[in-house]
Amino acid sequence: MMKDIKSNQFRVNQPIKIKEVSTSFSLNAEEKTIKRELKNTRKALATWQDKLYAHGKYSVLVCLQGMDTSGKDSLIREVFQGFNSRGVVVHSFKTPSKKELRHNYLWRHYIALPERGKFGVFNRTHYENVLITRVHPEYILGEKIPHIHSLEDIDEEFWETRMEEIKNFEKTLVQNGTIIFKFFLHISKEEQKNRLLRRLQKPEKTWKFSPGDLEERKLWEEYQNCYEKAINKTSTENAPWYIIPSDDKDTARYLVAKILQDKLQEYVDVQEPTVEPKVLEHLQHYINELSNE
Repeated sequence: MMKDIKSNQFRVNQPIKIKEVSTSFSLNAEEKTIKRELKNTRKALATWQDKLYAHGKYSVLVCLQGMDTSGKDSLIREVFQGFNSRGVVVHSFKTPSKKELRHNYLWRHYIALPERGKFGVFNRTHYENVLITRVHPEYILGEKIPHIHSLEDIDEEFWETRMEEIKNFEKTLVQNGTIIFKFFLHISKEEQKNRLLRRLQKPEKTWKFSPGDLEERKLWEEYQNCYEKAINKTSTENAPWYIIPSDDKDTARYLVAKILQDKLQEYVDVQEPTVEPKVLEHLQHYINELSNE
């Protein structure tokens, strides 16, 4: 029997040291068993999403962060494939466009938020603004912030302020009915190496590779340090981080799906609307009318 998991064992409730968090996790099950349980779990999620759509008072925002090759794209495909297409919208955030740079850094994320009744999935998220920009602070200069004139102006206080702004952004969303999940897909440097090699060795995957991937890989420790700071600073009661061991993709997909299912079931007020008494009273009449056409 597959190991029973508890969502809170992956939730960040206190400061963590990322090097001490394992990138692997055993479910004590064969691959086919894990895939079967994932199928059952995503079916349950899809059913809940239908109720969410009908209820229309909450939205769900799923944020996926992780190093390159951590499995974000395939996780989205496998976890959400059973959803009604009208009920889930995926956004993948790349380098900001000229238009996006003419707004504050949260603007492009704000306009991509899911409306009530829907799931939104951010493939890379607003946290890129305290991750990739922190490793490459020269990108901040492109935002044309009035009081930032040089790299010397981008100090620790700047990053602390920006993370407070992100927490306030999320607090506002939660207060207005958005249920937020933040998942860090945690892989080892060795596993990333293996996945990059597979990209290069399999013709159908080579298009995903860029020489820049290797340059970013050289900055592994810097990225890990930035993730640790961001997670510790912004894992809150209403918008917590979950660190998902992701060296095995099937396990990571199941863990994310299971956490979503477990936590969403706590929203017992999400129910399909009740049918009007007048409709119920004449239900058989409507059935007969249609049947006798």
